[in-house]
Amino acid sequence: MLGVGNPGRRDDGLGPALAERIESLALPGVSVDCDYQLTVEDSAAAAEHDVLVIVDAAAAGPEPYDFKPIAATAHLEFSSHSVDPGGVLGLCERAFGKKPQAFTLGVRGYEFDPLVEGLTDKARANLEEALAFLQQFLAAQSQA
Repeated sequence: MLGVGNPGRRDDGLGPALAERIESLALPGVSVDCDYQLTVEDSAAAAEHDVLVIVDAAAAGPEPYDFKPIAATAHLEFSSHSVDPGGVLGLCERAFGKKPQAFTLGVRGYEFDPLVEGLTDKARANLEEALAFLQQFLAAQSQA
């Protein structure tokens, strides 16, 4: 599982917050990492796993969260800012010959103020629901 986001921008810290919660559970077979953004190096890490879940804050979309598969993209577009999830998965396939099942978990956030730490109450509630879902999903994956 990879949590993405900046905890110094309010609800943008949802990805790292969920990663921290999952890591604290010490689930067998589950590795956790987090960073401010996706990078090309994440494709190498993805190649080491059968299942990849990228967790990030969502500024719009369904509440409390949205869970969907990632389609690999053949064209890798990136900047010094970040790489998109499809690009990470596509590079994983092309460079390492691996095709993990991959998903994004977008947890709905509301405030993304720069230089303000701490999740809003609504985002924290969404995090709890996403955590419960992710625990069930990971448990089902370990039994498969």
